[in-house]
Amino acid sequence: MASGGVGEEVLRNKQVMLRDYVINGFPKESDMYVTANTVKLKVPEGSNGVLVKNLYLSCDPYMRGRMKPPTYASYLDSFTPGSPISGLGVAKVLDSGHPNFKRGDLIWGLTGWEEYSLITATESLFKIHNTDVPLSYYTGILGMPGMTAYVGFYEVCSPKKGEYVFISAASGAVGQLVGQFAKLLGCYVVGSAGSKEKVDLLKNTFGFDEAFNYKEEPDLSAALKRYFPEGIDIYFENVGGKMLDAVLVNMRINCRIAVCGMISQYSLEQPEGVHNLMNLILKQARMEGFMVPNYYHKYPEFLNLVLPYIKEGKIVYVEDIAEGLESGLAALAGLFTGRNVGKQVVVVARE
Repeated sequence: MASGGVGEEVLRNKQVMLRDYVINGFPKESDMYVTANTVKLKVPEGSNGVLVKNLYLSCDPYMRGRMKPPTYASYLDSFTPGSPISGLGVAKVLDSGHPNFKRGDLIWGLTGWEEYSLITATESLFKIHNTDVPLSYYTGILGMPGMTAYVGFYEVCSPKKGEYVFISAASGAVGQLVGQFAKLLGCYVVGSAGSKEKVDLLKNTFGFDEAFNYKEEPDLSAALKRYFPEGIDIYFENVGGKMLDAVLVNMRINCRIAVCGMISQYSLEQPEGVHNLMNLILKQARMEGFMVPNYYHKYPEFLNLVLPYIKEGKIVYVEDIAEGLESGLAALAGLFTGRNVGKQVVVVARE
């Protein structure tokens, strides 16, 4: 620790930087590096930002798009090589120039992959009021992934009791919640995942009716026919590519597909084509993409539903915890090879 101006503490600030743009292929640990800078523990005079100590960071698939140059389509700005990457996280306010936040407040929202961050885009921050659940949950079940599951299932899919629901990448941060929402509503639920461990998790921990390892299925369409002989009413799309094509020939009349993500396509130089779109017409189906920030006004409504479920034990949430900022490189890279089991979280500090 060193001294800045009068009353200003200066601390060492470890940061995760992007080495260079990653255009094709899976991102690797070597595409990022950890360095150290310094930070003044005071918001600059006249700023309405907040200075935070980061506690938990979220590894999310959308971050892959931000590793590409700005010429590639993504809904958030690209990372800048040689600068800290950013993402969703949970943090504690150390100093504030904003009237809505004060020292000691806990928040979740967009922050830097570093020990301390000065956040000027405070409109992206949510104050945490419920602290009788693990704070890390605000990177997942009580944060953006939870809202994504809620919006995609209830708002986009308009589910009804007894419907047949299929979820790809079902053991991930979003999929595990969609499946449990569907079971609580009285639906028949099947999920796909990429290992025996994850398949067991879906059936034995999350209560899915069935689950299968897509890597062991030579014919995905035949696999879906086996689990859904009468067809699929709702598909929660996290994968894209061959999985989407297989779903399109296994839909029931008026099927709804919520397009949340397409992780199988993010690292390809040339995205795979989809060949069975005619079935959208034949089955009078609806396929709709959505962006969860457009629904953040429903966050209080979402908390009212989910917090009681957590406290009553009606929903289980599995996290994959990586300890220390340095471990974040492997954790983020591993997300795209399916190494994580459950929601991938990086612990920077525990308050």
